[in-house]
Amino acid sequence: MGIVNTSPDSFSGDGIRDNVQAAVDQALRFEEDGADIIDIGGESTRAFAGKPVYKPITEEEELRRVIPVLEKIISMVKVPVSIDTYKSGVAKRAIDTGVSMLNDIWGLQHDYRIASLAAEYKLPIVLMHNQKGTEYFDLICDVKEALSRTIAYALETGISRENIILDPGLGFGKKPEHNLQLINRLGDLKELGYPLLVGPSRKSFIGLVLDLPIDQRIEGTAASIALSIANGADIIRVHDVKAMVRVARMTDSITRGL
Repeated sequence: MGIVNTSPDSFSGDGIRDNVQAAVDQALRFEEDGADIIDIGGESTRAFAGKPVYKPITEEEELRRVIPVLEKIISMVKVPVSIDTYKSGVAKRAIDTGVSMLNDIWGLQHDYRIASLAAEYKLPIVLMHNQKGTEYFDLICDVKEALSRTIAYALETGISRENIILDPGLGFGKKPEHNLQLINRLGDLKELGYPLLVGPSRKSFIGLVLDLPIDQRIEGTAASIALSIANGADIIRVHDVKAMVRVARMTDSITRGL
């Protein structure tokens, strides 16, 4: 999954801002580099040590950022396009534009109506574990229980089992050590019986471990991706598509014989 950010304040420094053609060019390059999904988002959700350091934007502003980009990219790429949003109004407009997948960083906690949209349009949806604080009684058990509740609600709303994808939420409501533990224990979350998406790309826990700025975290990202796949991840959400496609293919060949 290749990330296309249309926000001006993306944590990774790759925000497209208002340049629709730049977003299209990036999506086409990602497709050529081997991305299987293009994920488009309009609001920065950057955090440091698990704590939000961003200001939410209005639905109108998010629509202004993403809809022109979605319209162009969907008409030009052959791979599925996902919308990264936790607002049902944005999700509905994106669906009308032709997206194939929903990616909700709040796992139906912020706007429950997204569940109804996923059910009605029979779309795959990524349900991320997220919380406002970083305190846990038992990290793995707590994340697993929270995702189980999210799954139960999704199924009750009418989302089919085959359309549910889980995301442990690296960097969201997590301390750096939590992110490392989650990658190491993905097998525990795999027991829930759903595909797993992970997004460690360029995140602050890598920077803290290696003491490196955002533009020097590709090796740390690669190590995180490889171990995530080895521990059960099925989808990786990344900024550096060409390099991480190679990492994924090599790791798959070793661990899964693909």
